[in-house]
Amino acid sequence: MQAEDVRERLAEELPDCELEVKSDGNHFLVVAVGERFEGMSPVRKQQTIYGILNDLLADGTIHALTIKAFTPREWEQQSGH
Repeated sequence: MQAEDVRERLAEELPDCELEVKSDGNHFLVVAVGERFEGMSPVRKQQTIYGILNDLLADGTIHALTIKAFTPREWEQQSGH
């Protein structure tokens, strides 16, 4: 599975988010930025992404997944703007 395949799957479920997905083999990094994360704990944000990709994690298509999910305000603070 390619990073673009994962990004497309996430985009279907999170159409209101900006998404970036990078991969190194079956290790993936997902960066998601959207208003939908407002008021969510960091764990809940990760659960939202995991829920969409759970079958790929369960069958080993994705071996490792790093998730960074932010509201637009958090992203702005994170990226130092």
